[in-house]
Amino acid sequence: MPFSTRVRRIASPKTALTGAAVAAATTGMVLAAGPAQAASPTVATSASAKATAQKMIHNDAQFKAFSKIVEHESGWNAAATNSSSGAYGLVQALPGSKMASAGADWKTNPKTQIKWGLDYMNSRYGSPTAAWSFWQANGWY
Repeated sequence: MPFSTRVRRIASPKTALTGAAVAAATTGMVLAAGPAQAASPTVATSASAKATAQKMIHNDAQFKAFSKIVEHESGWNAAATNSSSGAYGLVQALPGSKMASAGADWKTNPKTQIKWGLDYMNSRYGSPTAAWSFWQANGWY
């Protein structure tokens, strides 16, 4: 068999695979080489994290203060990581692993992060409103 025929035979599956990859990409599918791996748990959206906090914090003033801190610290992103300090999560715990005291799912569960953050604010400052006052005076809490 001539060399050019062998090259075409080798190239044809590659061309087909490239075409499939382009088609998959345009429909939102992902093609990956290698064995399949379980997807990591997804972190809740900022809206659902905020709704969870509102259910957990019954006092409106305390919720508003907690929300302001979280908005400034992480933008309600439960996976937010500070690249310079390593602080993690909604309330930017440093190190993030501190939140394990509230639950083993601290990396992915906003409810666990909220629980830890509320406990921290209450024990260190007395309340989320007091923590917010400190944050306003210092730019951190």
